[in-house]
Amino acid sequence: MESTSLQLESLRSSSLASVLAQELERVVLGGEIGPGTRLNENQLAVRFGVSRGPIREALRALEGAGLVESVPNRGVFVRRLSVREVRELYDVRAALFGLAGRLMAERATPAAVERLRGLIRAMETATETRNFEAYYPLNLEFHGAIVDGSGNRTLAQQYRAFVRKLNLFRARSLVQGGGLAVSNREHREMFSAIEARDASWAHEAHWRHVAAAKDRLLAVIRAELQMAGGEEASENRPERRGPDNNQPGGETHGIET
Repeated sequence: MESTSLQLESLRSSSLASVLAQELERVVLGGEIGPGTRLNENQLAVRFGVSRGPIREALRALEGAGLVESVPNRGVFVRRLSVREVRELYDVRAALFGLAGRLMAERATPAAVERLRGLIRAMETATETRNFEAYYPLNLEFHGAIVDGSGNRTLAQQYRAFVRKLNLFRARSLVQGGGLAVSNREHREMFSAIEARDASWAHEAHWRHVAAAKDRLLAVIRAELQMAGGEEASENRPERRGPDNNQPGGETHGIET
């Protein structure tokens, strides 16, 4: 009986920690708690009406997901990505999304194409009214539909793992450098390539979309670093880019979608 009771208590604690991790992830990704902010276990325990144990477990789960980091003798902080990390994550994301676009162009059903068309129109409406709150979830749904439409579950899983870390910055930076209009113009090219069933064009358009998003995000981070007297100038140099590393590309300023 005692063993059963301990097992039930462990299950309840584990379930509570999982729920708390999901809620803390929502708060962090939603921007309520910004990058570099210390997460105080006592304050979180009071906020959610729980003991510190489940909070500690939830924070360990977020650390495993790359959203927070534990600093010895200082505590747990919302992760702040460096310029180098952003470049590396976006480079891998560009490769994955380019492949997703290619596979989507080859495999998309008429229903999937119509879904993308509807999302493009909805984002156009949000762009015209400069309604970021309406645009952002549509933007995420559009990207998700393409990744899922690739038909490659491993690709989708890996892509979302990278995007999850970058969500700390994506929403904030979307308003930069032409913002919604630039983002949706890129979306329309991606959709046109998919609708035309042109796999090579789709690959290039999807790759370029993420590469441009990287430039836009880096522009935001560079501005913040300049204000804070941050990283080395060598980390901030513009890059020449192309899907095969041979095509030159100028730097655009603005952000991801």
